[in-house]
Amino acid sequence: MAVGHDSVLLDKSVQALVQKQAGVYIDGTFGRGGHSRAILRCLNDQGRLIAFDKDPDAIDAGRALAAEDKRFQIVHGSFASMCELDLAGVDGVLLDLGVSSPQLDVAQRGFSFLIDGPLDMRMNNTAGQTAAQWIARADELEMVRVFREFGEERFAKRIARAIAKQRDTQAITTTAQFAKIVSEANPRWERGKHPATRVFQAVRIFINAELDDLQQGLDAALNALVVGGRLVVISFHSLEDRITKRFIRDKCRGKTFPIGVPVTEAMLEKSLKPVGKAVKADDDEISKNNRSRSAIMRVAEKI
Repeated sequence: MAVGHDSVLLDKSVQALVQKQAGVYIDGTFGRGGHSRAILRCLNDQGRLIAFDKDPDAIDAGRALAAEDKRFQIVHGSFASMCELDLAGVDGVLLDLGVSSPQLDVAQRGFSFLIDGPLDMRMNNTAGQTAAQWIARADELEMVRVFREFGEERFAKRIARAIAKQRDTQAITTTAQFAKIVSEANPRWERGKHPATRVFQAVRIFINAELDDLQQGLDAALNALVVGGRLVVISFHSLEDRITKRFIRDKCRGKTFPIGVPVTEAMLEKSLKPVGKAVKADDDEISKNNRSRSAIMRVAEKI
């Protein structure tokens, strides 16, 4: 079944990214190709776009686009693996983070607490352990750490205890079952937010190593970019945005030296400069695509 996907901050991100029509660009999360197609429309015949995605369904969509447009190439894997391709001379890297609408909206993928399906949550659903497999084996301390670190869940201990108790009598294998356990163990429901939101986010991030990928991907992107090349990152929660913000800040400041040591500008070896301020979706976009409400875009340029 085909599922639609509205790319968040589409025009703003592509406008910030593409500075050369004949440039080489990377779309780190192809999804269903919304950003990629918009980038290709900005390139001339000499331009080139390389996209990455973990999701086999996204790869199928990417291969169809590659068959239509010889300027485009799709790679099955995390954008963190761009360092393995020995890419150089890249004019822009776009990272649109998080889970895509097709992944959320298809029950079989197991990402959503709103529709029942197998408790999977793997972006690459052909490899690695599922969320159900991890929930079945993880001890309470590990669950508490994951819920707190990746979901910022205040009631992590109480929820982990409820999960452990439930799995002693019945395997936890579906999203509806998992969401019910988490919701019932959560004593304070936030207005306008499903009580299982933070735990589902935490498990998804952990299962897919999303924050590790982000840190490695930011480093790889900086190495691949040419001077004047742009890094554009769209985040959807505070953990991603915090990593991105700190990375850009640190690379803009350059090296640190002990207080009192004479330092020249060249010695700092700054590698990025910020481009504008953080950008959020406007009211019009939010009204059309509610998932854009939490998006925040940061842009930096290599120097």
